[in-house]
Amino acid sequence: MAEQPDSDAPRQRVVRVPGSRRARLTPVPGTDPDPESGPAVVEKKARVARGPKGPNDDQLIQDIPPHY
Repeated sequence: MAEQPDSDAPRQRVVRVPGSRRARLTPVPGTDPDPESGPAVVEKKARVARGPKGPNDDQLIQDIPPHY
């Protein structure tokens, strides 16, 4: 059967955030709530030419799609 949780153990609580539709949980005891940081320098990928350039290729490369 399922084990019963220890009633004396500290638990996470649900905290309401003012002005937000979502609530958040308090950090789990013994963990680091800060997010991991990524690399300090992000390397850009070199663009590879895939054939002759068209008249609007430069504009298409500079445009950012709306879902980004």
